Amino acid sequence: MDNLTQNFDTILVTEGEDRLWVRLHRPEVRNAIDQLMVDELHTVCSYLEKNPKILILAGTPGQAPSEENPKGSKGIFASGADISQLRERRRNDALAGINSGIFERIAKLPMPVIAALDGFALGGGAELAYAADFRIGTPELRMGNPETNLGIMAAAGATWRLKELVGEPLAKEILLAGKVLTGQQCLQAGLVTELHEAADLDTGAEALADRIAAQDPLAVRITKSVFHSPREAHPLIDTLAQGMLFESQAKFDRMQEFLDRKKK
Repeated sequence: MDNLTQNFDTILVTEGEDRLWVRLHRPEVRNAIDQLMVDELHTVCSYLEKNPKILILAGTPGQAPSEENPKGSKGIFASGADISQLRERRRNDALAGINSGIFERIAKLPMPVIAALDGFALGGGAELAYAADFRIGTPELRMGNPETNLGIMAAAGATWRLKELVGEPLAKEILLAGKVLTGQQCLQAGLVTELHEAADLDTGAEALADRIAAQDPLAVRITKSVFHSPREAHPLIDTLAQGMLFESQAKFDRMQEFLDRKKK
């Protein structure tokens, strides 16, 4: 499979040479994550596992005011899981790990994942963003996990990923007291690394992808894998991975280019 040609119902896919854009696209329900979206994201993962590329996850961009829509519209990443489906799920559905499974698969993709966040990124939408390697946002971003207000818990990664990302005190305030962070608060907490105006968010995501793409792809893939390895696997796994990279042609070519530049 050389490119992702399948037609999707809940996502919009745009493919480049070294990156793949996936926009969540259920605007009528604020991009709520339903079973079909999960299935379609699994299809994307299957493709990227065989054809490693940078993945950029985004939502519906906001629209500037126009004659047809004088008020314009705000952007949105994902308002959470689809409550109409969630309401009907029972114990066996929870044990199947429907959302946690796809988010974990996204987190383990060979190349880095960028989440470009605008508007609501709540519940499952926030947990999808936590699974990314990079998160960038807008001042209008609102991120949090209101699951306990619905009588459930954030069970698709937030209880452990969020603590790793922002620390235990803030994670508990989000998970146990329903705190929703603004874009600026996300930046201050390190939950996002960049803030852009909504109109510039895609450009910011592309610029970050460009910086990743400028690195050696094999070195990036192996570094990501080693980074997420258990603490007890180090330093042995670092040494073995470095041994693989020391034999790669890219290592010789890139180091020779560096030495040649120094001579000038």
